[in-house]
Amino acid sequence: GEGRMSKGKDDAPHELESQFVLRLPPEYASTVRRAVQSGNVNLKDRLTIELHADGRHGIVRVDRVPLAAKLVDLPCIIESLKTIDKKTFYKTADICQMLVCTVDGDLYPPLEEQTVSTDPKANKKKDKDREKKFIWNHGITLPLKNVRKRRFRKTAKKKYIESPDVEKEVKRLLSTDAEAVSVRILWEVIAEDETKEVDNHGSLTSLDISSPGMSGHKQGHGSSEHDELREIFNDISSSSEDEDERDHHDDEDLNIMDTEEDLERQLQDKLNESDGQQQENEGSNQIAMGIQKQIDNLKSKLQETQDRRKRQEDLIMKVENLALKTRLQAVLDEFKQQEEREKQQMASLQEQLESLMEK
Repeated sequence: GEGRMSKGKDDAPHELESQFVLRLPPEYASTVRRAVQSGNVNLKDRLTIELHADGRHGIVRVDRVPLAAKLVDLPCIIESLKTIDKKTFYKTADICQMLVCTVDGDLYPPLEEQTVSTDPKANKKKDKDREKKFIWNHGITLPLKNVRKRRFRKTAKKKYIESPDVEKEVKRLLSTDAEAVSVRILWEVIAEDETKEVDNHGSLTSLDISSPGMSGHKQGHGSSEHDELREIFNDISSSSEDEDERDHHDDEDLNIMDTEEDLERQLQDKLNESDGQQQENEGSNQIAMGIQKQIDNLKSKLQETQDRRKRQEDLIMKVENLALKTRLQAVLDEFKQQEEREKQQMASLQEQLESLMEK
C-alpha cells in the first residue's frame, strides 16, 4: 500500500496546527516512514513540502527527489489522535485534505488563463468546475473506494427563497394588508367522506374580517396579496401534522360519530316500540327526523371548522414573523369562536331531540 502520515503545515503561520494526510508512492513512503521512526533530527533535510501559489499544487522532495503533489479534499472529516503510552489517545486535529504525490506528474502545472468574465454566474461556474478537480472520491482505506458516490447522497437543492427576500415580501404584504378595508380569506374544503352531500365537494367558504373602526366593505380587496402569501407558505401549511395531534382529533371525531349512531339507534328503538302508537307518533317522528338532519348538517359543518382551525394552528407554528403570527392568531380566534358556537348549537339540538323522544 501507499504511505500516509500527518504533518504540520508550515506555510500558514496564523493557524495553530493544520494537518493533512501525506500519500506517497510506496518506495518513498517506506523511506519517510523509516526516517520518522528512527527519530533523526535531520528529517527537515530529507523531506520538504512546498506549495504553489494556487494552494492546490506543490512539490514534495524526499531525499532531494522532487514529486508532483496535489492537495485534494477528502469525502469527510477524519480525526487525528496522538498517544504517548499507547493507552490514552488525544485528539490533535480534524483532517479534511490529503496531499497526493506522484512520480510522473507535472511539477509546475500549466497556469490557467485568467479570463475575467463580467457575468458573475459564469465566474461562479468556473470556480465550481475548478474545485471539482480537487475532490477526492475515495476514503483513505481500500474498502472505501468510490465512497463519495456509494455512500453520500447528493446535496439537496435549495428550493426556498432566501430568507431576507421572504421577510421583505411579508413586510410588503403586511403593509398592503394594513390599508385594506376588509379581508377575505378563501379556504377550499374537500370532503373526504364520499357519503357527504355532493354540494360539499370543493366548496369555497369565505370569512370576512373587517378591520376594527372601519366602515364599508370592499369585496375581495387584498385577496391577491393573500394568494401570494399562501403561495409562500404553501409548502409550510401542507406539511404533515404531529401524530399525537392527529390522534387527539380522531378521538373528537369518534365521539361525534358515536353520539350520532346512538341517537339513530334510540330513534329507531322508539319507532319500533309499538305499531299501535305509530299514527299518534308520526308528527313527532317527522320533527325528530328534521332535527336529526339539522344535527347531521351541523356535524359536517363543525368538522369543516375543526379542520380549518387545525390548518391555521399548523401555519402559526411554522411562521416566525411576529406581526404575521398576530394576524394569523386573530383568524384562528375567529375559527375557535365559530367552533364553540357550532358545538353549543349542536348540544341544544341534541337536547331537543332527546326530550322529544322521551315523550
